[in-house]
Amino acid sequence: MKLHTLLGGAAALLIAMPAWADIVITDAYARSAMASAKTGAAFMVIENTGDEDDRLIGAASDAAPMVQLHTHIADANGVVKMRHVEDGFVIPAGGTHVLERGADHVMFMGLAGGFAEGPTVTVTLTFEKAGDITIDVPVQLDR
Repeated sequence: MKLHTLLGGAAALLIAMPAWADIVITDAYARSAMASAKTGAAFMVIENTGDEDDRLIGAASDAAPMVQLHTHIADANGVVKMRHVEDGFVIPAGGTHVLERGADHVMFMGLAGGFAEGPTVTVTLTFEKAGDITIDVPVQLDR
């Protein structure tokens, strides 16, 4: 009887848990403008293979003291400016969201020096549903 009660409780817990989004990250790379740059960026394709939307809400890395989600926005005069996106980026269920140059990206600020070609930068991406996902992003200056 106790085993049945325990198993019944576990089954109820499993049924009550939300379905987490399944996040797949591909084609990631990082770059900075030059060797002495104080900023850099990472780009990638984020795919949600789950059946619920998720949202990328943050990023962190030991490579820089400040890491934010950024996008480019044109003002009324057509001047494009970079902006921090506090709400993050929606990753639609069964869809993708591309972080690319001139658009949405992960921004590294306060670099001691620019990124060097070849090594990787470890980045932890935080999603509302999928939680933290840590990836090693190769530095590719020629992309």
